[in-house]
Amino acid sequence: MTDDITAADRLAPPVGGFAEIDGRRVFVHRAGSGGPAVVFLPGAGAVGLDYFGVHQDVARFTTAVLYDRGGTGYSDRLLLPRSAAAVATEVRELLRAQGVAAPYVLAAHSLGGLYAHRFAQLYPQDVAGLVWLDALHRDWDEFLPPALHLAAFERMGPGPDQLEQLRPVLRQMLVELLADYPEHVRQPLVDAKSSDEWMRAGLAERGTLVALADELRAGPGLPDVPVIALTAVGVDPAAQALTSPEINDGKSRMDAALVGSVSHGEHRILTDTLHHRLCFDRPDAVVQAIRDVIDRVVRS
Repeated sequence: MTDDITAADRLAPPVGGFAEIDGRRVFVHRAGSGGPAVVFLPGAGAVGLDYFGVHQDVARFTTAVLYDRGGTGYSDRLLLPRSAAAVATEVRELLRAQGVAAPYVLAAHSLGGLYAHRFAQLYPQDVAGLVWLDALHRDWDEFLPPALHLAAFERMGPGPDQLEQLRPVLRQMLVELLADYPEHVRQPLVDAKSSDEWMRAGLAERGTLVALADELRAGPGLPDVPVIALTAVGVDPAAQALTSPEINDGKSRMDAALVGSVSHGEHRILTDTLHHRLCFDRPDAVVQAIRDVIDRVVRS
């Protein structure tokens, strides 16, 4: 018996639907109205519906968009990893196909930060503001010691045997994190995210972090738009390597430099949550940051 999801399962996400981009189906879920629209860019191993809770809150005051990058989640399969430019182009085409008017506020989590930055490099006129959700930055290696450089994270991925051992742990974590989601969204998402196919896609996306950072360093910095960065610096004894004071200090200095590069930047440090739990533990902080960026966009 296998835990893999089938092609038929991918045809029926619990909410949302598909847009056709370059002959492929890309999952998208849109709610709310008005602008600027907020677009959530998931981290590696995450999918659009992981942000369903904060998405629903944001949809109360503006248009909110979730989607799955090609090759991940409910979207059609693609060879992974991909270049940041390919991902940025895809999301722009998706938003245009959905009739979501630019410019956008990009809410980027983890790996999504690299894709948001590339989008801003290629289409600066389409970016109204940025919300950095403990997101990766092209200059990560400048702020972290060598043992925590991007190349080291590329080598941390589990092998096939470890992946199988991690499945029940991941599933239990998902059950807890998604406990407040509606049942019709929660259960299919838990099943799909603990499947072999989705777990392997998440690992594959982490495979070229160094190349993605190099791609971004060849282009400009962020456009001068409102930016709020949330840095999660909680400590978990079970994941000491990823939540140590050393890594939290490096992330904090990195995000402070990021917001300091724009005229209207703000850095908010959250001590009561972790990288992967940010949108679940502190949806209030995430939604408030998005609302504040929108307010600054409107005022300017």
